[in-house]
Amino acid sequence: MLTKEIAQTIVNETSNKLNRNINIMNDAGIIIASTDPKRISDIHEGAQEVVKTRQPLTISADNKHGWRGSHQGINLPIEFQEEIVGVIGITGNPEEVKDFAGIVKMITELMIKQKFIANQLEWQQRTKEMIIEELLKEAPSYKNIERGLHLLETTLNGPFTIHIVQLFDRSISNQTILQLTERMIGDGHGFSCFININRLFFVFSGISEVEVDKKRMLIYKELKKKKLAFKLAFSTPFTLLEDFRHSYTSCELALKISSADEDFISFADIEAEALIHLIDPAWTQKFSDRVMNKSVKKYSHTLGTFFNKNLNIQHTADELFIHRNTLIYRLTKIHEETGYDPKNFKDALTLQLALWCSK
Repeated sequence: MLTKEIAQTIVNETSNKLNRNINIMNDAGIIIASTDPKRISDIHEGAQEVVKTRQPLTISADNKHGWRGSHQGINLPIEFQEEIVGVIGITGNPEEVKDFAGIVKMITELMIKQKFIANQLEWQQRTKEMIIEELLKEAPSYKNIERGLHLLETTLNGPFTIHIVQLFDRSISNQTILQLTERMIGDGHGFSCFININRLFFVFSGISEVEVDKKRMLIYKELKKKKLAFKLAFSTPFTLLEDFRHSYTSCELALKISSADEDFISFADIEAEALIHLIDPAWTQKFSDRVMNKSVKKYSHTLGTFFNKNLNIQHTADELFIHRNTLIYRLTKIHEETGYDPKNFKDALTLQLALWCSK
């Protein structure tokens, strides 16, 4: 745990603040970091004694020659998880350095702990990324997935719901976003990772749709509070690991075909439209060209709003800020020029399909 890189970072930060010579030795008593580069790799017998006894060692000017490679000062054991991982030595008159020696030891151990935690989090995220990468393959290795889950000491149990958050400009780090989503997901209820620098993936596992809805909305609101520019799409629930790839593809399609002002997109809400985009483009283009005449194109926004308002004339007129007679005129004009009556369900379906095909 006490690498040369960590040790030198600790030496640099503490020696600058204390204006003292600092040495860090490993558990074999070899100097691995020092304010005096010439001492690196030297044997420090005082440190070896500290490792052996697990007790601090004070070396005065009178007895410094009794410890090869040692100068006067105080040497303290560096402890991590109840093990001696090294020794920190502060050079100087022991009476002068003893007052802050304990603080230096505490800071050193804290920095090692923080580095360990950071390494653990990084390792866990890499493992999660590996699991998701495997699940999204056309032919996943479930053995590798199981191995990764075992390392994380977690499981993935259905039902599952997949989410993609496509991030645009933002001012906070990916690690901060991951911590936020992981906290909202909760232990054992799924996990999150970044698929690429701007795409966050998270999955809920083994909880009810009601709980998923609550947690999803909490994450959405928290991301909004952070003033992030993003679009969040989510799949329908599914129960088999084999369906991860298909559900992820459905989220990608939801992001692709949703309007620019939508940032919370349920695949279930656009599933009918999504089917259009899975048809041979030549067929959809032919159908669109036949139905989408000048009148339909001119009033496409009116039609879209009319369909979104469930063919309700008054609600549509209110949404468009027009008189209901103006709306009726437009709908009549479309009927006259296309032969399709937007107020008739079957004709409305044809027009809706044409609008989707023209996107």
